[in-house]
Amino acid sequence: MYVVAAVFVAINVVTVAAYWLDKQRARHRWYRLRESHLLALAFVGGSPGAILGMWSFHHKTSKRQFRRSIYLIVFLQATLIVLWARLWG
Repeated sequence: MYVVAAVFVAINVVTVAAYWLDKQRARHRWYRLRESHLLALAFVGGSPGAILGMWSFHHKTSKRQFRRSIYLIVFLQATLIVLWARLWG
């Protein structure tokens, strides 16, 4: 169980760092991270970090479709957690 928690924390730290890095690159007009990569980080478990990064750094918050994608990922993950808890909890 500790390994799962450690992986979850690591994925979210990496996700927040990716949002910060992309924000810095956007400010300096440098090469950016792809939105698909940011969404993939959220999909593999970094959705709390994605939301934290979005709102902490005000990054991608004005992109309506991106916000919808993040919230859809969160909804799907929450649904899977509830189903898992009901079936095996």
